[in-house]
Amino acid sequence: MIAFVFPGQGSQKVGMGQALAADFPECQETFTQADAALGMSISRLCFEGPSDQLILTEHTQPALVAVSTAAARALTTRKVFPDFLAGHSLGEYSAHVAAGTLSLGDALRVVRSRGRYMQEAVPVGDGAMAAVLGLDVELVMRACEEAAQGQVVSPANLNAPGQIVIAGAREAVERASKCAKKLGARRVVPLAVSAPFHCDLMRPAKERLARDLHDLVVSDPVVPVVANLDAEPKRDGEASIAALIGQVTAPVRWEDVVRRLQSEGVDTYVELGSGSVLSGLIRKIDAGARVLTVEDPAGLGKAVSVLSS
Repeated sequence: MIAFVFPGQGSQKVGMGQALAADFPECQETFTQADAALGMSISRLCFEGPSDQLILTEHTQPALVAVSTAAARALTTRKVFPDFLAGHSLGEYSAHVAAGTLSLGDALRVVRSRGRYMQEAVPVGDGAMAAVLGLDVELVMRACEEAAQGQVVSPANLNAPGQIVIAGAREAVERASKCAKKLGARRVVPLAVSAPFHCDLMRPAKERLARDLHDLVVSDPVVPVVANLDAEPKRDGEASIAALIGQVTAPVRWEDVVRRLQSEGVDTYVELGSGSVLSGLIRKIDAGARVLTVEDPAGLGKAVSVLSS
């Protein structure tokens, strides 16, 4: 069984999607649709930068959805279809575009707002995130509880065994990082992010986003989307929207998502879009899985060759 998986924020890079658009009409059409939906040349930002504009959260999020959608359309145009879909944080929106839950235009506009709401929820510099390496989730939670001192700090991304990201108030994240080292973490790496995603400090963003999502025309997904929120396959539109709202303040349970896909019989994963971050995480979670990436024509050609045989 095949799962298409879609990367989240942090995977962006100048030049992404350009080769796909140059070689495949369905990819160029995706970027044309994206530009029209947003009223700006998101395609030029993807292809040419500048990087200081691409990394702005409200630009990064629609840019990544556009690139992932172009890659997915290139694959399905060649008659390769998924049995399940999933995405990491923002990538869950790309999954719902592929599933037909959301139109591309609606998804692009709502994630641009999502990026802005997240940025505005916490003043720049007040929040932080850090990757805790080599410590299990129970000990990471303990470090956060001991370090909180009335401030927010909690696990934000449960990415893979021994790789957990924490988020919250800057001082609390710094205390939790020291705590985690005392509890045996191999390393704690501060992340260069503009806001502390997937923690309770994002509650104002969640409330604003919920209103926008509830205003959209939503369909039941034609392929189940395994949600970050609870690692459960979403098969109807209402549950899909509830999961997208819930994930704003909840941790991304990526390890659980992959284990759920594995339990459903998925043995092949195709990462669609910029980079290969998810491919590395999947290999750590499910060592026997076949993992492919499609971010350029060469990757597309290999995936089609492998999956059509």
